[in-house]
Amino acid sequence: MSDARQALEAAQAAGAPEHASEQYREAQALLRSAESQLNQGRYREARQTAARARDEAIRAREIAQRAEQGRGSD
Repeated sequence: MSDARQALEAAQAAGAPEHASEQYREAQALLRSAESQLNQGRYREARQTAARARDEAIRAREIAQRAEQGRGSD
């Protein structure tokens, strides 16, 4: 779960809410689902959902970084 949170923080810092809003929102939703699953004792599902949240946050960060790099070359 902490990996997903850290990936979301890195995505936010990279500008994902602006440049990769769809992926960023999806990562947030997945993390909320994982937290809910954890609270319900659905540990395996929570772990899988958190991994998906992490992956989506990483994707959002990468998109945002490419967008920022593209800005710098103008």
